[in-house]
Amino acid sequence: MAKRSHVEGDKITIKKYANRRLYNTASSSYITLDDLAEMTRKKLDFQVLDAKSGDDITHSILTQIIMEEEASGGEQMLPVSFLRDLIGMYGNSMQSMMPQFLEASMTNFRKNQTKLREAFESGIGGNPIAKLAETNLAMMKAATDAFMPGARPKKDDAKADSKRDDELAALKAQMAEMQKKLDKLGD
Repeated sequence: MAKRSHVEGDKITIKKYANRRLYNTASSSYITLDDLAEMTRKKLDFQVLDAKSGDDITHSILTQIIMEEEASGGEQMLPVSFLRDLIGMYGNSMQSMMPQFLEASMTNFRKNQTKLREAFESGIGGNPIAKLAETNLAMMKAATDAFMPGARPKKDDAKADSKRDDELAALKAQMAEMQKKLDKLGD
């Protein structure tokens, strides 16, 4: 059987057979969940199809990879409180909004991760950590307003504004202290 060559940028089709084996049609070879995890890390676009029915089962396979990563005995990424909250969202009226919110949060995290890496690599002055904290705080406020109208106190509530300002000042002070420590490490 001739191997089909994979063109970069094309979506790779993976077929899952009843015997739980995964077949990569681009490389004409059987692969494992570890191989799929590596493909994901390399940002290769793939789709997993049930070989018999043709149904797209990519979501369940990716979820299975996460479960195996979390159970592998290494460092767990998903805290128990997050998992409880996530499970609690199933059946909740907010469930339909969670995928978009989580996607936006992950996109923002990746952008901030890139900005932080660039700031440290280029040695930009100022306080990049504090700027990222402010960006994240603004994003969370916007998300709160969008997903839970009325959850934030009204503008005329001076006591709440004062408390929020105090919390922001404390966060800025913590970020400045962290920046000092990072600057010392860089010297």
